[in-house]
Amino acid sequence: MGEMNTAELLVQCLENEGVEYVFGLPGEENLHVLEALKHSSIQFITTRHEQGAAFMADVYGRLTGKAGVCLSTLGPGATNLMTGVADANLDRAPLVAITGQVGTDRMHIESHQYLDLVAMFAPVTKWNAQVVRPSNTPEIVRKAFKIAQTEKPGAVHIDVPENIAAMPVIGKPLAKDGQAKTYAAFSSIEKAAELISKASNPLILVGNGAIRSNASKMLTDFATRLNIPVANTFMGKGVIRYTHPLALWAVGLQQRDYINCGFDRSDLIICVGYDLIEYSPKKWNPTGSIPIIHVGMTPAEVDSSYIPEVEVVGDISDSLQEILARADRTGQPEPYALELRADILKDYLYYSKDDSFPVKPQKIVYDVRQVMGADDILISDVGAHKMWMARHYHCERPNTCIISNGFAAMGIAIPGAIAAKLVHPEHKVIAVTGDGGFMMNCQELETAKRVGTPFVTLIFNDGGYGLIEWKQHNQFGESAFIKFGNPDFVKFAESMGLKGYRVEACTDLVPILKDALEQDIPTVIDCPVDYQENLRFSQRAGDLSCVI
Repeated sequence: MGEMNTAELLVQCLENEGVEYVFGLPGEENLHVLEALKHSSIQFITTRHEQGAAFMADVYGRLTGKAGVCLSTLGPGATNLMTGVADANLDRAPLVAITGQVGTDRMHIESHQYLDLVAMFAPVTKWNAQVVRPSNTPEIVRKAFKIAQTEKPGAVHIDVPENIAAMPVIGKPLAKDGQAKTYAAFSSIEKAAELISKASNPLILVGNGAIRSNASKMLTDFATRLNIPVANTFMGKGVIRYTHPLALWAVGLQQRDYINCGFDRSDLIICVGYDLIEYSPKKWNPTGSIPIIHVGMTPAEVDSSYIPEVEVVGDISDSLQEILARADRTGQPEPYALELRADILKDYLYYSKDDSFPVKPQKIVYDVRQVMGADDILISDVGAHKMWMARHYHCERPNTCIISNGFAAMGIAIPGAIAAKLVHPEHKVIAVTGDGGFMMNCQELETAKRVGTPFVTLIFNDGGYGLIEWKQHNQFGESAFIKFGNPDFVKFAESMGLKGYRVEACTDLVPILKDALEQDIPTVIDCPVDYQENLRFSQRAGDLSCVI
């Protein structure tokens, strides 16, 4: 506990929290923090844009449950960081953002690059603070990590003025407090069991909270033994394996889809680890008439379409186990649920042999699933391809398909894939992106090559903002302002020392994917996509009848 400067104490506190990586950019106002990191066990990963750094910390947090850390300088560095910080906060991923700042001696006047960053980050974080007394650093860092990692997890922000960072201080990191599990009240467990026992047609809706609390095994056992079908949100993929006979796959498309029929016919929805931000209850319970059981680590949010009959708040696995022990429900689900699964499966397999070109999105997603193992990880960007990934890419395990559906920020896939490969170097990783999202953070492919994270970037190439075109056609019957040009993506990859591929026939895709996944450098696949399927899906979904 010798004398050091505040930046050195800050880095000691980060080490104490088990931080492995700090993602960020060097800047004049964070020089002391960078110098301290140079002598630390923590690996600093220099990124090409602060947004990329924040997305890396975001996905690291989502995959590990430990806060990812990103670092920027003040002013434009901090504003660049904000999108990824907001994404982590609304996707409930633990993240700690650290920003440099002007010295406290020039905050009261107009000063070069000065913004009130504590005020600026307040709307996109759970908590934030500025270090104004060097001796408070251990408390601030411990509080930041505790808040970031506690349910519902999210982002926090620490602002470090440059003169404070350089000041001498005596101190040491605080011990981490052991947070014990909390358990639900027996009265709520008994009421939930009673409602389930009486229900003739219950349905489970599972969200990302079940993944965060490692409730996959118990949820699967619960559904299997009570014979209750399970739908998942985009962010709840893999909680129950997609091959399970009770799995009804993903819900959350803005268009009406098969799974909506399941909600329409249900007389009880059991929401497990479900977060309203993942898929609004107004979409599946518009009149608020379906009875709901809320099973989660935190109480239900307030929404006129989400007023639970009972809230079972505590450790999710324990809650499910206790409900299961008391629920008296036998027999099979109603035949409609099994027929519904058969219809969903038929729709999924419909394009498996389609060889048209440009490639249909359903076929691309089907082929990707065929080449990926059960533990391999796919990171989806945001755009029209995300709708198809969410609908048709199914998982055997939790956290093997990362989709942002809280904040839903474009540009997350490539930085996210870097984080995924750092966390799981033994697994194959694919970043699936549109050509729009690709061009937002493609510079991080240089970072990927430099830090040695080989993964595949698969581009759905349609020369425009396909999701917006889809929405415009649905609403106005025509589109505007959505077309753009692209570089030659193969040459772009090669110019960075990567390997590039171009899909020129539908039959090219699987062999290209297999070859790309074996490379020891990052690879880029340019795949032309036929987004006529978007409008066909909308038309078919509009005609969908729930009379089975």
